Amino acid sequence: MEKLKKMKHMKTIKLFSFASAVLLATSMFFGCTEDFEEINTNQRALTELDAAMLGNMFARIQYQGYNIDYHQTPQTLFADYYTQYTTNLQNAFPSDRFNMVGGWINGNWRGFYSTIGGNLGVLLEKTDPTEYPDKANMHAIAQIMKVIMYERYANYFGPIPYFSVNNGELSVPYDSEEDIYKSFFPTLDDALAILKANPNQAAYGANDQIYGGDIDKWITFANTLRLRLAMRISDVEPALAQTQAEKAVADGVMESNEDDALFQCTATSYHNMPRMLGWAEFRMSATMESVLQGYQDPRMPLMYQPAVTDGEYRGARNGYEIADLGSIAELLPDNLSDYGPRYVPVSTQDNLPYEIMWSPEAWFLRAEGALKNWDMQTTAEDAYNSGIEASFGYWTAWGLDMGTLEAYQQSTNVPVATWDAPEPISTVPVLFDASDDAVALEQIAIQKWLGVWPDGWEMWADQRRSELPKRYDIMSSENPNLTVKMMPRRLPYASSEYEQNAAAVEAGIGLLGGPDQANTRLWWDPQ
Repeated sequence: MEKLKKMKHMKTIKLFSFASAVLLATSMFFGCTEDFEEINTNQRALTELDAAMLGNMFARIQYQGYNIDYHQTPQTLFADYYTQYTTNLQNAFPSDRFNMVGGWINGNWRGFYSTIGGNLGVLLEKTDPTEYPDKANMHAIAQIMKVIMYERYANYFGPIPYFSVNNGELSVPYDSEEDIYKSFFPTLDDALAILKANPNQAAYGANDQIYGGDIDKWITFANTLRLRLAMRISDVEPALAQTQAEKAVADGVMESNEDDALFQCTATSYHNMPRMLGWAEFRMSATMESVLQGYQDPRMPLMYQPAVTDGEYRGARNGYEIADLGSIAELLPDNLSDYGPRYVPVSTQDNLPYEIMWSPEAWFLRAEGALKNWDMQTTAEDAYNSGIEASFGYWTAWGLDMGTLEAYQQSTNVPVATWDAPEPISTVPVLFDASDDAVALEQIAIQKWLGVWPDGWEMWADQRRSELPKRYDIMSSENPNLTVKMMPRRLPYASSEYEQNAAAVEAGIGLLGGPDQANTRLWWDPQ
């Protein structure tokens, strides 16, 4: 065990070696061993990985790699605040005031690269179809998972280590976000070609907690991911974006709730949100209240709970100072709306699905693409209404009445002012306005923001790209580089990188094109 403790303090990047990565993936199943050092240095001992071990590795990559068990710090305390799904109530958490909390960033960075980055590299190596043709589909699905996981990290930071991860060296170079993004498309091409060539080859089975190894669903997932990536780069590479978006739609993207990519949590790979609700760290934002209350949205009672004190749905502005959190009565947890009833009680909600990517997003991407005159095989209006329908359809599992759909789609209701915001956040109705592209784009953005809830990680990225939907200014900022009217454009690099990978991170900042600050825009997010 003493050897194991010493190994945990090795430099993060060194953990990218082949043997270490395998050990990290398998230790949770086999525990500590007396021959740790031999296993860590003798690669021969780990050259043969059977399907069960690969399946276990994949299951852990799905759960940890998509940050489901790291939900609190990367998503709840950063992205969910920045996209204003929620507002902060905890005086110990300054991230809602744009304070870039280094310890949280460090933990997320090291957790991803020292565990998932290495494990994923090993999984891809040990399922390489040229050497293991019977594991070709396992390789293809791992490729798709690699794209969506690294996309999320690139969206948070910008240039990151990507192409040379698992090089076995003490230092791993950073790659430009442009190069990373442009490599995603051929990676998806390769994965799709493999899956289509092997329609009956088994892949992961029950270890795949998203699709159970269903090849056709992974093909649809990959195409939908391609559509998302295409829209992300549409402001910097419009021609490439259109080509890739049209290619995705032509090959088949998500259209119904049966296509949704939902990680099925279990008692051992549990959903973190129910466990966080008792901590009273966050409540509904004023932006969310303005939209949901104004639209009289039937999803509101499922997404949020009424305030305990008076049964009203109520949110608050983001970025309150610590003194205000303790002195303004309306900011007490019982006076504001918590997340909805599907997350409580904790004892019965460990097995909730965790939304990875789903059909409402695909429809709203197609709606925006149609506004750009891309061939989305539908009109913007039809795609918009289909996106609302898909979102309503998802919520029927928690009691939404689909009979409310048509009235909602035809509604001329608009967002409203709130107790904490004297003006509504927007003036656009639900009813689609095909006569005005600017209004239509804002409508699409608002409904996408509602339809992709609670995935703040994705919506913060989308909101940076489009500057929509609108959001209230925060009350105060503790970041000298961000005013209350601004939105953080990225997270700064982990301090551990400056300590352990200094030359590489400095080169990465050069690729970033600006200082390592929260106001520096990413490649796909131009001024």
